[in-house]
Amino acid sequence: MRILIQRVSRASVTVGGERVAAIDRGYMVLVGVTHGDSAATAGRLAAKTARLRIFADDAGLMNLALAEVGGKVLAVSQFTLYGDARRGNRPSFTDAARPEQGEAVFAAFVEALRAEGVPVKTGIFGAHMHVELLNDGPVTILLEA
Repeated sequence: MRILIQRVSRASVTVGGERVAAIDRGYMVLVGVTHGDSAATAGRLAAKTARLRIFADDAGLMNLALAEVGGKVLAVSQFTLYGDARRGNRPSFTDAARPEQGEAVFAAFVEALRAEGVPVKTGIFGAHMHVELLNDGPVTILLEA
């Protein structure tokens, strides 16, 4: 599982011209699922995401987590995180999980974040989405399991 976290001032997802989700301060989280991932994998990465301290404290150091700043998460499933372009110019996505598994593991990740007390909004699984965000920092962290 690969989780790409961007600290944002705001983020939103639009599908078919309609805004389906938006947050203010928090994380834009892109979630990639591979074949061996499970709800347990999702739970571990959700806990890590919820506790990640990448917001500045009063001294300007990255010491604060989402809960301490009232942050939210906008989570979007993104199989292209498992794109492999080492050979040729067209990426291979054979390392990405099949849609049925990807959707189940993504849903487990979202539910585990909510169980951690994190307010979560999501895109629409499998839809063509337009994602807009204002990266704060910029700060971008990649987590893998």
